[in-house]
Amino acid sequence: MEEGINNLLDRIRFFFPGKEQDIRTYSPLTLAYIGDAIYDLVIRTVVVERANRPNGDLHHITVKYVNAGAQAKMIEALQDKLTEEEQTVYRRGKNSKPHTMAKNATPADYRKATGFEAVMGYLYLKGETERMLELIRTGIEAAGMQI
Repeated sequence: MEEGINNLLDRIRFFFPGKEQDIRTYSPLTLAYIGDAIYDLVIRTVVVERANRPNGDLHHITVKYVNAGAQAKMIEALQDKLTEEEQTVYRRGKNSKPHTMAKNATPADYRKATGFEAVMGYLYLKGETERMLELIRTGIEAAGMQI
C-alpha cells in the first residue's frame, strides 16, 4: 500500500484507478446514490460498534436512521449549519426528479432525504469525510435521535 493513502476513498481510487471527474458535474441523483450508500455504511458501522447483536436487531436499529423520514428531520435540523456550497448541493438534490419514491415516506420527506444524501455523497467524493461525519452526528443529535 502506498504511503499517505489513509482513507477509504483514496484506497478505492488506488486499487481501482479510473479517469478523474469534477464532482461538481455529477447529477444530484448520482451524488444521492453514493451518499445513500456511504450514509448507510456510517450508520451500520456505528450500530455494529455499539454491540454485537443478531442481524435482525442490527437491521431494526439501523432502519430508524436510514429512512427518508429520519433523514428529512436531520437535514431540517442542519439547515443553518450547512455551508453555501452544501446548501447548493442540497437544493439540487431536493429539486431533482427521482424515478422512484419511497413507499413509507411523504414526497416532501423523500425529496429532503434525497438532498441530504446528495450532500453526503458530495462530501464523501470530495474527501471531506470529517465534515460528513460531523454533519451526520450533529443531525442525529439535533433531530433528537440517539444511536
